[in-house]
Amino acid sequence: MESVKYKRIMLKLSGEALAGEKGYGVDFEVAKRIAEEIKEIIDMGVEIGAVVGGGNIWRGRDGGEMDRVTADHMGMLATCINALALQDSLEAVGVHTRVQTAIEMRQVAEPYIRRKAIRHLEKGRVVIFAAGTGNPYFSTDTAASLRAAEIEAEAILLAKKVDGVYDKDPNKFTDAKKFVNLSHLEVIKQGLQVMDSTASSLCMDNNIPIIVFGLDKPGNIKKVVLGENIGTTVSNQ
Repeated sequence: MESVKYKRIMLKLSGEALAGEKGYGVDFEVAKRIAEEIKEIIDMGVEIGAVVGGGNIWRGRDGGEMDRVTADHMGMLATCINALALQDSLEAVGVHTRVQTAIEMRQVAEPYIRRKAIRHLEKGRVVIFAAGTGNPYFSTDTAASLRAAEIEAEAILLAKKVDGVYDKDPNKFTDAKKFVNLSHLEVIKQGLQVMDSTASSLCMDNNIPIIVFGLDKPGNIKKVVLGENIGTTVSNQ
């Protein structure tokens, strides 16, 4: 049995990650691959909470002239669609899963209850936290940080399309510099696009490290859990 570095994690997936090359909606081949990776980690005894963004379906900030609160509520519903898609993929590979939502929809998922979520984790179930924090003006990054603090996760694994944090967009600038280690304070001061400032502050105040890594290569989630130094680690140290 391989030795894991983190016993309980919060996995933050962007909605775009679920869309794959399609760019919109859910690519179920991608969802299946992610589910299989999660299963491998569950079988190692790691407890996993997950938050999925909704950008593959709807982005509140792209609502144009729409009322911001309404646009954000639509984004929360998009995260619920993604959570159910991920749940279906996980159940298909034999991983017991629960979706808990910050907005009540009892016919679809459980309401978020902290103690119940922790009990699910202790029983080896993946808990997917949907609908953000249930409040407008807060991102799914903030939801991931908040839930990570509440369930006492040891780290947030931030799976992105890029393989870490850079000083500028590596897709646009060939001289972009990749950081290996950063402090939460450096991220906030330099305005680096890891998480939004509210989420970064929450992680800093609660001493939760963030590991930013690329989801493009199969097996990367396991590598992070085992403590391999891939991507960028953001912490208070």
